[in-house]
Amino acid sequence: LNVALAGTGVGKSLFMCHMASACLLQGRNVLYITLEMAEEKIAERIDANLLDVPVKQLSDPLFSKQQFRNKVDKLQKKTQGRLVIKEYPTASAHVNHFKSLLNELSMKRGFSPDIVFIDYLNICASARYKGTIVNSYTFVKAIAEELRGLAVECNVPIVTATQTTRSGYGSSDVDITDTSESFGLPATADLMFALISTEDLEQMGQIMVKQLKNRYNDPTMNKRFIVGIDRSKMRLYDCDQSAQDDLVDSGQDIKDEILEVKSTHKFDSFKV
Repeated sequence: LNVALAGTGVGKSLFMCHMASACLLQGRNVLYITLEMAEEKIAERIDANLLDVPVKQLSDPLFSKQQFRNKVDKLQKKTQGRLVIKEYPTASAHVNHFKSLLNELSMKRGFSPDIVFIDYLNICASARYKGTIVNSYTFVKAIAEELRGLAVECNVPIVTATQTTRSGYGSSDVDITDTSESFGLPATADLMFALISTEDLEQMGQIMVKQLKNRYNDPTMNKRFIVGIDRSKMRLYDCDQSAQDDLVDSGQDIKDEILEVKSTHKFDSFKV
């Protein structure tokens, strides 16, 4: 399990759809597994992002088939990435189903994903605790560990999402302890960040991203940053640097200087 998003439900699916679209534009093969929304809705969101049109316009009778075809033709010249979207009923699919899907796509369609999105972890089933009653901590932790094992076995990054607790839902500074149901999830994930939305950010069309855990780099660098959000087109965009200036403890003003720490020789007299 390489990446986990913690959000209040605001922008969580949008963020994953934008990431999937960005990977496609880079020529990557993307597998998007959804247990929450219908396949068609996920496809609409990704189409809106890639084609740069509002989601509602896709079903508008005034948006002709020829206009749609022209945009698709332009898109095909930019990238050769392939997208597969697979829907499972809520709480019915576990890691063995996902493994079978990967094998089937490889054998029948010659499709090998470069990245896998699972929307979202808490409504997956567990392969280890089928038909047994366990507490939520153990259950969610088992799902996270199983997905991480699948990522290692298939050598593919897996991106998924989770929710925050009730206290974290209205918080403007979500912490890693605000992860809902099980702290075993952040303990298992390699990279975890929170999506935070407040009334002020909502009015400006922005959302704040806060790193909660990072095994790949220093989590204090770029700990917090602001990105713009266009909900009509299901996409994110870079904000001006001025949007980052008022952030407290953002970790963006760290200078790339190596500070020489002089030894105080406190242990000079210590003998082994």
